[in-house]
Amino acid sequence: MPRMVGTDEVAPTTYPFEIHAQGLRVRAGRRMAVDGVDLSLTSGVHGLLGPNGAGKTTLIRALATVLRPAGGELDLLGGADLRAVRRRLGYLPQEFGYYRRFTVREFVEYMAWLKEMPKASVPDAVQRAIERVGLTDRADDKLKTLSGGMVRRAGIAQAIVNDPAILLLDEPTAGLDPAQRMQFRTLLKEFAADTCVMVSTHLVEDVAAAWTDVLLLDAGRVVFQGAAGELAAKGTDADAGDSPMERGYSAVLASGGAR
Repeated sequence: MPRMVGTDEVAPTTYPFEIHAQGLRVRAGRRMAVDGVDLSLTSGVHGLLGPNGAGKTTLIRALATVLRPAGGELDLLGGADLRAVRRRLGYLPQEFGYYRRFTVREFVEYMAWLKEMPKASVPDAVQRAIERVGLTDRADDKLKTLSGGMVRRAGIAQAIVNDPAILLLDEPTAGLDPAQRMQFRTLLKEFAADTCVMVSTHLVEDVAAAWTDVLLLDAGRVVFQGAAGELAAKGTDADAGDSPMERGYSAVLASGGAR
């Protein structure tokens, strides 16, 4: 069996990596969607790219402790127990459930309660999270009255309400307009100093300015990991794409990558 959070191990007071995986394998149904991934990630913004079916969402779900690995090793926050890890996680899935009659504030408060945040700290933490995603003026409006982009921003608010040590965001900019995407990039830069952030996206240029590095998945394997500039440098004018980053992305996929 793979090593996985949820044991009785006690987390050390310090640890070199927030996320460490070796030979990680994760199934999506009958398919091995993540097949032998090695990761050692600490604070910063780590972009996760790849074509449809590459395994991005499956990897994010495993790191969020939603899926159990089928093989390999996965350590989160130095081997802390599952409950402790989940208190220090922030996770935004591609699609998330919510009670439509909840207000934005009620929704974020509810998620803070699920994360077992100290009761006294919740009101200020919720207000701060709502402010950071630009929903202060809609905080007491019901979610069912909001646009898709606003609901997405409420989803980001619940993910950051506990000031997580690991923040996992799957297609976080879906439905956001250009101004909101710029605001989101600024927010990512704020977290980069002391949070391990992984952002999965189909939009290569979307948050590249905020990335510490880039991981490119193809068929469940990491085919590139490095700085955004290194990925851009792999492309030529002959490769598909409207920007250096997109052309580098296309070139790596076409060549099968460089592990």
